[in-house]
Amino acid sequence: MKKDVKILNKDTVYNGFFRMEELRLQHTLFTGGWSSEITRELFVRGNCVAVVLYDVKHDEVILIEQFRVGAIDNPINTPWLIEIVAGVIEDGETAEEVARRESLEEAGCEIVNLICIGSFYLSPGGASEQITLFCGLVNSENVGGIHGLAEENEDILVRAVPFNEAYEMVERNEIDSAIPIIAIQWLALHRHEL
Repeated sequence: MKKDVKILNKDTVYNGFFRMEELRLQHTLFTGGWSSEITRELFVRGNCVAVVLYDVKHDEVILIEQFRVGAIDNPINTPWLIEIVAGVIEDGETAEEVARRESLEEAGCEIVNLICIGSFYLSPGGASEQITLFCGLVNSENVGGIHGLAEENEDILVRAVPFNEAYEMVERNEIDSAIPIIAIQWLALHRHEL
């Protein structure tokens, strides 16, 4: 079976910090033929990079904490989420360049060695964003404080925590954002190889 999609119409219904598109489409069916016409909204955002910063010598993970509007109605935790470094790939940048830039801007960390973990979609049922996830090996000795770019309204608290503490934070649901959960679980499986 040949998998195919026909875009019948695409309209931008919102264009601000993010973009929302409305698509009318048809796609091939596993049983053969074409689906009926489907209308879907697509949340369009540039592809992003995330980096779990890890100090092999001290067995520490660099975590950041910042306000996230998507969690504003979180009844259990607050909208200040514990995360890892991340950023949008701008035109002309590689994922590796973004990983190094964002690590400096958001955490004050210079990456010694950068390892690509992989790429994945966060919510492909309605969003275009794809994440390329890295592990960045760093020296955590002088890590901490407040970081981020004022022109991007970033207010980021940075701290180095022992790996076991970071993993326990995932297990206690104190880290409740998908990207750092995936990164810390990857680190649990592979840190002995680093």
